[in-house]
Amino acid sequence: MEILLTDNEVRVLGCLMEKEMATPDYYPLSLNSLTNACNQKSNRKPVVSYDEETVVEALDGLREQKLTRQSNSSRVPKYEQIFSKDLNFLLREEAVICVLLVRGAQTVGEIRSRTERLYAFQSLDEVQKTLSSLEDTGMVRKLPRQPGRKESRYAHLLSGEPEDVSVEIAPQPETATVIVRKKNEQIEELQEQMDILNQELQSLKLEFAAFKAQFE
Repeated sequence: MEILLTDNEVRVLGCLMEKEMATPDYYPLSLNSLTNACNQKSNRKPVVSYDEETVVEALDGLREQKLTRQSNSSRVPKYEQIFSKDLNFLLREEAVICVLLVRGAQTVGEIRSRTERLYAFQSLDEVQKTLSSLEDTGMVRKLPRQPGRKESRYAHLLSGEPEDVSVEIAPQPETATVIVRKKNEQIEELQEQMDILNQELQSLKLEFAAFKAQFE
């Protein structure tokens, strides 16, 4: 099954999966609820601000790829994902894919802590085995470990190859010349701010003097 999603489709699919697992009593989701889920400030990376039109477009794209469908369980249109069901994901696999969709690339430890509401992994080893299984199916990829990081991160492949695969270059230590230059710039900036404050103070003094003169 070949899947290639846009960033908006990734967010919408991930939110549908999350709400189905975390709050099944309030699932499927109405358009308003789904939009709010996409725009959550917590448990999201990046934080977005979608309008309903953006969410509808993403739903249309997901529906074309047979990953979501509209539910007829109520008079208000509601939406549900069928992605995990069609692929027969185990619960732990679904939880991992879900957090990667809504939070981006993460380490094994981060995945374990962020899936607690969805699936209670007993150990990091269980998370690792789940990731290995998802790697075998082409759903997940281990990213090269970056300098300064103790662990590698994992990313989903539902949008194709992850962009964040390049090795970050460690920042070079600043030379003494650069440090002195920065300090001089900071001093000049502070001096400019002091000059502005002094000018404003003098202006206030003149205004106060003129105001006081009116009553003498």
